[in-house]
Amino acid sequence: MPKKTDRHSTEDRNGVTEHVTADSSEYDASPADNPATTNQTTNEADEASPWSRILRGRAGRFSLAVLTLLIVTGVVIASQDRFAAAIESARQNRLTAQIEQVYTTGYQTQAAENLQKERDKSSHDEDSIFVKNNPYGTNTTGLYVYFTTTDAVKLSYTVSAQGTDYADFTATPDKGDEYTTTHEFQALGLIPGVTNTITFTMTAKNGKQTTRSIEHKGAKLLSDVEVQLTGTKNNTSQNLGNGLYAILGNDSDDQDFMYYYDVHGVIRGEIPILFYRSHRLLFRDNIMYFSVSTRDIVGMNSLGRIVKWYNTGSNYILHHDYGMDADGNLIVLATDVRKDTIQDAIIGIDADSGKVSTLVDMSKLYASYEQTTEVASMGSSSKTTDSTSSSFDPDTSDVKKDWLHLNTIQILDDGSAILSSRETSTIIKLNDIESNPSIDYMIGEKNFWKDTDFAKYLLTQDGSFPNTGGQHTVTYEADSSLPSGQYYLYMFDNNYGVSNTRPDYDWAANTDGVNTTYASSGNSRYQRYLVDENTKSYKLVSSFNVPYSPIVSSAQELSNGTILMDSGVPGVFGVYDGDGTLISQWKMTLRKNIIYRVYQYDFHNFYFA
Repeated sequence: MPKKTDRHSTEDRNGVTEHVTADSSEYDASPADNPATTNQTTNEADEASPWSRILRGRAGRFSLAVLTLLIVTGVVIASQDRFAAAIESARQNRLTAQIEQVYTTGYQTQAAENLQKERDKSSHDEDSIFVKNNPYGTNTTGLYVYFTTTDAVKLSYTVSAQGTDYADFTATPDKGDEYTTTHEFQALGLIPGVTNTITFTMTAKNGKQTTRSIEHKGAKLLSDVEVQLTGTKNNTSQNLGNGLYAILGNDSDDQDFMYYYDVHGVIRGEIPILFYRSHRLLFRDNIMYFSVSTRDIVGMNSLGRIVKWYNTGSNYILHHDYGMDADGNLIVLATDVRKDTIQDAIIGIDADSGKVSTLVDMSKLYASYEQTTEVASMGSSSKTTDSTSSSFDPDTSDVKKDWLHLNTIQILDDGSAILSSRETSTIIKLNDIESNPSIDYMIGEKNFWKDTDFAKYLLTQDGSFPNTGGQHTVTYEADSSLPSGQYYLYMFDNNYGVSNTRPDYDWAANTDGVNTTYASSGNSRYQRYLVDENTKSYKLVSSFNVPYSPIVSSAQELSNGTILMDSGVPGVFGVYDGDGTLISQWKMTLRKNIIYRVYQYDFHNFYFA
């Protein structure tokens, strides 16, 4: 929440009055501030120093004046820097307070009422199209559009920014592929801070097309990210997939956001969240679900209005991933804040009531192993132990045991789940996670689990290849052409073998080619396994190298056969063909230290038809 301060007004980047705190601190008195002490010291120095004779002359007086001017200039610059920092701090506090209001039922209800009142003051047809920027506060550059037509028409729109080098953005809005007379949707794609021309193309049943164009200045971004990403390999002539890249966690010490970028690397949406990050987008019944803090998951409709709120409760904080069961209930990886272990729980949140229940306590399921591990985690301790604070970092805690570190969950139709454990570099399948959870199998390094009660669950490795090191986004893929009991698992293999809670284990000696240092000249990998539950085995069927990222990161196989890979630590993501040839790649400036995930979504039946 914003700090209470004495305030003076200035103007922020959006022309709204800001309040900043003037720097009223005084320098402490020192011996040099006492005239007697100063004169005495100077006189003694005059006798001892050859500089004293120089300073008595005309050149000396000039040099002294220059020196004084430099000192004064330095003080002014330092004061300006402090004042600028105070302005930015005040802006961030104010922005945070605004976004906290956005994620309340009161704000969303009032925003809907205000929008309808403003829109309904007059009628709107294709010659008087009603638009309003970001009415629900959930997409900085999103544009609400409403109008009616006499005849039923299909609709598409194109956003262009004249006088810029940004590519045009063309889309068919949700329901725009149907013949209708009422057209209400959120247009994406406006370039921030410049005048955009939005051209609407209406197609009647007889094939006749009519166009209308309006101009609208895009809102300035609330964060400091690029409008145009740096292309390290540009190639938009090939099919790079259908949709937008969702940047899920360009982490920051300031306000946090989710971003949409197109295949040209141009920003097309900025979604503010409370804090922490959004981990993935889930869609059900025309509602998009995503996390907005360590405790909150919301459901948003295509116009940008928040219509559902879920909270993990006082005992849990969300960690890294979540999914949905067949009934729409949320299944969430979590930390039980009452325990001494972290990132080792799975909770359920009822879709209707919001009730939170504990589904799996992995420290009980793996009790005999957990008890052998040491208290340790990756990174330094969080700035605060208050798990409700935006400054709380659930990823780092040097006083709790991060013995498993779950980072991915995939919910299967039969009620089982695929989990990824970074700390053990192991893939785990659990049965019946919502009723009677039990271990089905594990995929991991045999020597890591040697002499434990869990070695018996390891699938047999079919072939000679290195196992994963700290893998992320393990993804289940069914294939109707495979026999029953077979399926694929693909992942971002960080190829980073470190287990802080098992300092006795030597990853380098047991996994060929694995990196064991955070800063390395090595590489990470895309890995794809064929799992055969009938023979209790797995084999590597595809692999290629990508830029090294020891932690976080993501892999996604796209519908057109290409593969999207995000190397989170260097902040690069690229599209590869099936053989691992890089087609296109973008680099994003890190707001802090990582880009957690990048997934592409087609937003079918949501933003787009």
